[in-house]
Amino acid sequence: MDNSITHVYCMPGMAANPSIFEHIQLPTDKYELHWLSWKLPEKGESLFAYANRMVQEVKHPNPVLLGVSFGGILVQEMAKVIPVKRLIIVSSVKSKHELPKKMIWAKYTKVYKLLPTGLVSNIELLAKYAFGDAVTKRLALYEKYLSVRDKKYIDWSLDCIINWDQEKESPGVIHIHGDKDPVFPIQYIQNAIVIKGGTHIIIINKYKWFNENLEHLIEEGIEKKL
Repeated sequence: MDNSITHVYCMPGMAANPSIFEHIQLPTDKYELHWLSWKLPEKGESLFAYANRMVQEVKHPNPVLLGVSFGGILVQEMAKVIPVKRLIIVSSVKSKHELPKKMIWAKYTKVYKLLPTGLVSNIELLAKYAFGDAVTKRLALYEKYLSVRDKKYIDWSLDCIINWDQEKESPGVIHIHGDKDPVFPIQYIQNAIVIKGGTHIIIINKYKWFNENLEHLIEEGIEKKL
C-alpha cells in the first residue's frame, strides 16, 4: 500500500448518486478519490448503525471523509467509528442546533411523516426534498444526479436528519456552506467557510472553488481556514 497517497472518500447528499463529485479534482500523485453510494437502510436501522455499515466501504486507514448535505451528517457519524485524517462537510450541519426552525417544528409535530414521499418518482418533488429547489429548468440536471428514489430510503433519511441529536460539532470538522442555501439557511450555521452566492448544490456548480482550495483544507485543516 502506498502510504504517500491520501484517500478521500466522498459521500453524496440525500437521494443523490456520487456523480455529483464528477468535477472534483485533486492532484493524482497525492490523492485518490473514492465515491461512496447510498445503501438501502435496514428496517429500524439507526443512523449510527448505518454508519457502521458504511465504514466497511472505507478500505484505507486514516482517510479524508467528505460529505454533502445528509451525507455530511453521515460522515460525522462514520468519524465516530474510525479515525480520519480530515472530516469535511459541505452544505450540511454540524449539530442539531444548526437545523432550521422548520425542521425543529417538523420534529415535534411529526408533520414530516405526512409528506408525500411515495411520489419520489416525481423528479421535481425529489429535487425539492434533496436540493430545496424545484426549478423546472434544472430538471435535466436533477434527473442525472438524483437516482435513489426508494420511498423507504427517503422516509428514513428525512427521519434521520430531522431527529439528529448531535449536541456539539465534531472536533476539527471543516464546514463549507453557501450563503444562499435554502435547505440549511446560513443564519443557523456557525463556524463555516462561506461561499458567496452558493446554494445547496455548491459541490456541483462551484466545483472550481473546491478544486482550488480542497487540497489546502485537507493539509492545513481547520487552523488555517480560508
